[in-house]
Amino acid sequence: MGAKDPAKKRPQVIIIGGGFGGLTVAKSLGWVDVDVLIIDKTNHHLFQPLLYQVASAALSPADIAYPIREIVSDQSNTSVVMAEVTKIDTEKKEVWLAHDNVFPYDYLVIAVGARHSYFGHDEWEEYAPGVKSLQDALKIRNKILTAFEKAERCKTKEEALKHLNFVIVGGGPTGVEIAGAIAEIAHQTMLKNFRKIDTEDTKIYLIEGAPHILSAYPKRLATKAHKALEKLGVEIITGTHVTDMNDQGVYLGDRFIQADNIVWAAGNKASPLLKTLNTELKKTGHAIVNSDWSIPGHPETFVIGDAAYFEAEDGRPLPGISPVAIQGGRYVADVIMNKLPPEKRSPFKYFDKGSLATIGRAHAVARIGNFEFSGFFAWLIWVFIHIAYLIGFRSRFTVMMQWGFLYFTGRRGARLINKAVKDDPPHKDVVASEKAEEPPAKKDKE
Repeated sequence: MGAKDPAKKRPQVIIIGGGFGGLTVAKSLGWVDVDVLIIDKTNHHLFQPLLYQVASAALSPADIAYPIREIVSDQSNTSVVMAEVTKIDTEKKEVWLAHDNVFPYDYLVIAVGARHSYFGHDEWEEYAPGVKSLQDALKIRNKILTAFEKAERCKTKEEALKHLNFVIVGGGPTGVEIAGAIAEIAHQTMLKNFRKIDTEDTKIYLIEGAPHILSAYPKRLATKAHKALEKLGVEIITGTHVTDMNDQGVYLGDRFIQADNIVWAAGNKASPLLKTLNTELKKTGHAIVNSDWSIPGHPETFVIGDAAYFEAEDGRPLPGISPVAIQGGRYVADVIMNKLPPEKRSPFKYFDKGSLATIGRAHAVARIGNFEFSGFFAWLIWVFIHIAYLIGFRSRFTVMMQWGFLYFTGRRGARLINKAVKDDPPHKDVVASEKAEEPPAKKDKE
């Protein structure tokens, strides 16, 4: 090979987001003659499929997060900046950070993921956090564990029961997994830990607007998951939407469910950063992309993963799951690596490897190709696939040991409340309210 011309500038590739899609692009370009810059708001890659296990005290944050700099440390052409992108100028090909820091690019890959959507009721986030980040998961873990501590301090069983109601909104994989985990915490893990309360009195409600939970799964598997959750003590309410909520519970039309603890798992919306692209977006904020993941009019700018709306050949959008982001990342990296012009890019085709959802520590449902599995065998498939996709030997070993310990003992090793439990006003825990059996009045809406 001839000597490189030091005056020749290498193509600049900027990747916004260090999730599955962004990291796949970065790793694929690690030995290519380009300069890669990864920009992320955090310093770590997060294994989101196991985020609910942090929320349910089965794993610790360090088990599912890995430093981005360490992941790309052996790639001399790759650098990392921990910052938040505030604007993208697609005409000038510039990425703007806070404090007016500007980075030019030849190729841009936007893999910023998505946040939970409250369908026009953003005020509900105060009462029902979602599970998209480590901060979300730790907040939910604190709320779950603190609920039992509050109940233990109550003077009567009636007062304690107010703290032992849990509502999960959304019957997709995340909602199903959280509901099963909370049921196990209450009915198994915590069973002998308290002296004044009986954690068997805990009630878990799973609310789904569709006719059945796991609506994207085959009906047979959804039915098996339904039965498995009911066996764990979860009450499933389908065909019903939340119409309002406050700090005391949720409304399902005229029905009120009193609950201090509400978890949101019912929808996603894209990052507001996409609005700066000046391209067509869906109502959910997702960028509508071409068959090569680029945005119209800008073949050098790609949006992949949860941030994109990619319509498959059958007219349905691709799901916002990690296999889609990974395969999309490989496709985009190949385009960049080979400097393919738009006319030479074959349309991206997603290979569906299947779907997995776990219900408790030894039960799951799985669809792989034309095969369907449920029960313990499906759970083993779920375990080994997730272990294989974790980054780093330490994470794989630690998670495997934690799951083994949980399976054989039923105990969860991450049950730490990482902030002091604040005392509630006396009327909540000490003095029974005269209107305890009546739901609070709904807020007037203009």
